[in-house]
Amino acid sequence: MTIPFLDIQASYKELKTEIDAAVQRVLDSGWYILGGEVDAFEHDYAQYCGTSHCVSLANGLDALHLALRAMGVGAGDEVIVPSNTYIATWLAVSQCGAVPVPVEPVEASYNLDPAQIEAAITPRTKVILPVHLYGQPADLAPILAIAKKHGLRVLEDGAQSHGARYQGQRLGGHGDAVAWSFYPGKNLGALGDGGAVTTNDPELADRIRVLRNYGSRVKYVNEVQGYNSRLDPLQAAALCVKLKYLDAWNARRTEVARRYTANLENSGLILPKVPEGMEAAWHLYVVRAEDREALQAKLTVAGVGSLIHYPIPPHLQQAYADAGFTAGQFPLAEIMAKQVLSLPMGPHLSAEQQQAVIQAITA
Repeated sequence: MTIPFLDIQASYKELKTEIDAAVQRVLDSGWYILGGEVDAFEHDYAQYCGTSHCVSLANGLDALHLALRAMGVGAGDEVIVPSNTYIATWLAVSQCGAVPVPVEPVEASYNLDPAQIEAAITPRTKVILPVHLYGQPADLAPILAIAKKHGLRVLEDGAQSHGARYQGQRLGGHGDAVAWSFYPGKNLGALGDGGAVTTNDPELADRIRVLRNYGSRVKYVNEVQGYNSRLDPLQAAALCVKLKYLDAWNARRTEVARRYTANLENSGLILPKVPEGMEAAWHLYVVRAEDREALQAKLTVAGVGSLIHYPIPPHLQQAYADAGFTAGQFPLAEIMAKQVLSLPMGPHLSAEQQQAVIQAITA
């Protein structure tokens, strides 16, 4: 049995009739930029997240970047980011001309440690940018309290956490805004790239809408130097279909996570834990192993796909070689990069496939 890390095509096959009809509707409409399909998805996703506004964009990186721009982040500003995250979080800050200021994670959750944030705040700090990594919500209450105390804004990176809940409320409107990615492998994945920002701030939403469309709200009248970052109507139509199934698919992911935890508790691996008051979306099931390479090799031989999220922390990437960071500066992020391994996870992973993964680990 060959077990893929994620069967992306399975989600299309399950909803083929509905998705094909939605795509055909767009093709027949003759409207291929913004329009009714995009409006419908923005309405539905804002309602799902419990927010007043959703502004759809071309991808998740643009969602982060334009949200920061709309918050007034520019050259010389600083944004607090996790040391342990995908590099897109940092790139969005750098694209604004600002400086990413890394803060180490809480070891148990992999997410930004609120206890270390205040020590990183300077007069140049503008935004705190927590990431809900692997689908597990960051601890927002203390982060929001720190932001309020220091007059900072909070932009959440929700790229991996569609449908996750913090203190009973779906992510989407706890802070000033949440940036989302609809990359095909996400819990809510498009048929290509896509992104969005949800917020309860009408002025922030308006600024992002202007920025995404060349800085214009009236054709050929450009208020600011904007960008071209618009969600394709074909993607919006497919996302509207998939959104109806997101909770059910997340429930399947939760069951997969439950089986992993129940069967691997004595495996010697460090397993993920969900703190009280949080409901994970289980985008990934990430374990830690002291000899990660040996474990991954063992799985490969058994026909089991696995991935590393992420093998190089941002501060050690070549892209930030001129930023002055050194090895050992953020030790927890570096340890995680050497130990983490993501096991097969998704709403279409069968119990039989999962049992084969478990047996390959515990044999």
